[in-house]
Amino acid sequence: MSANSQPRNAPAPVPGAEPEGREAKKTLHRSILGSALGNAVEWFDYGVYGYLTIYMAVNFFGSEDGDGGLGVTLTLATLALSFLVRPLGGLILGPLGDKVGRQKVMVLTVTLMTLATGCIGLLPTFETAGLLAPVLLLICRLVQGFSAGGEYGGAAVYMAESAPDKRRGFFGSFLEFGTTVGFILAAIVCTTTITLVGDEGMLEGWWRLPFLLTIPLGLTALWIRTRLVEAPVFAEASAHRETLKSPLRQVLAQNWRQLLVLAGFVVLLNVAFYLILGYMPTYMSGQLGHSTAQGNWMLVAVMALMLLAIPPVGALSDRIGRKPLLLTAAVGYIVLSVPAIMLLGVESLILQFLGLAVLGFLLVILVSSVSSTLPALFPTAVRYTGFALAYNFSTAFFAGPSQTIANQLIETTGNQLVPGWYMAIAGVIGLVSILCMRETAQATLRGEVIPGAPDSVGWPKKVYLEENRVDAEERRRVGV
Repeated sequence: MSANSQPRNAPAPVPGAEPEGREAKKTLHRSILGSALGNAVEWFDYGVYGYLTIYMAVNFFGSEDGDGGLGVTLTLATLALSFLVRPLGGLILGPLGDKVGRQKVMVLTVTLMTLATGCIGLLPTFETAGLLAPVLLLICRLVQGFSAGGEYGGAAVYMAESAPDKRRGFFGSFLEFGTTVGFILAAIVCTTTITLVGDEGMLEGWWRLPFLLTIPLGLTALWIRTRLVEAPVFAEASAHRETLKSPLRQVLAQNWRQLLVLAGFVVLLNVAFYLILGYMPTYMSGQLGHSTAQGNWMLVAVMALMLLAIPPVGALSDRIGRKPLLLTAAVGYIVLSVPAIMLLGVESLILQFLGLAVLGFLLVILVSSVSSTLPALFPTAVRYTGFALAYNFSTAFFAGPSQTIANQLIETTGNQLVPGWYMAIAGVIGLVSILCMRETAQATLRGEVIPGAPDSVGWPKKVYLEENRVDAEERRRVGV
């Protein structure tokens, strides 16, 4: 039996139905693991780069002290430039996933990410190679950015199309569970290494270790993904010839509103995500002058609490809907971002932790629902394309540069509250986008129409969940 085939004589899984039998449950769990682990590889790399920003500034941009100035800005700018190729990855890999299948593209993306990140750990430094060093670093980041352009969208779409309709929020939350695990592993590896060898040891070469550890992690994810079956919703669409020759043209012509809604939401999602989990270690040490290890361990503790909360909050979204939770998070960022950032600047460790915890709690609400919400904005034939296109364009031009912009604005204005104002503005954009979404909890993802009750745009009502559930059950009953 091939890795991507069903067991002989086994009935094809009904898309959106609860798995029946040991083999069906095993297939679902493997699908969730494969999606989440590949995503963990991407964010392990991103977390490592964030935690080692100061050391990368010294080794690749000749910074003498690795403080919060130009060297750090250039290092973050290299990361920001890698985001600019993410739309290219989305343009190529998204339509490819809608044509040949989600699983095949997921294998490709995790392979590229593993190679690009592992190679960073082997690069020469500025001291030995001069300007060639930052050029090679940028090339590796560009490859990583291209693959990331298809990774998150593919993993989210695959997981959403594999999960039962009634528990899509719960199972979808494990994609962000994997993201958080990747960040926590990055934080633990980097902070432990810093603690053991000190700043001098890191500058002398120990910064390479976390990047090299991506290789075994990525190979594990690759092995699992090669054993995955295709997502049932896409397999059904492909069998019924509902896939398209030009999904890109179709999504631009008929689903441009959904593209704008997703892009607006991603401004909030990824500005918050990158500033909190990516920039905070650099911000707390380089801008606020806190101990590097102290700030890192504090963020590890916050992420550990987030890890525990993600699956329950995802399950809650199945019961009360996605929109009530997402709106709560958006309003929270509008109101609480600046006060939370203010707490990070005080001397009390308890208040610093409280500030991080507030931001982390709001982020949990967002990420627990995002993997079940965003794929449901599009019909099956253009789902991967629409997700990858809007997600990556929004990330590249609005959310991706957030760390670089925030760091430079602080340097220019001297205002250390810039990250808080940045997140508050993103909260306003996200709020508008969430109100423009349909409620899709318990809705089926099958067919050629946009999932969810058409009249559920606007303020959330519980009645829409019942409408979605009844429609999904009826369509499963008649086989449509």
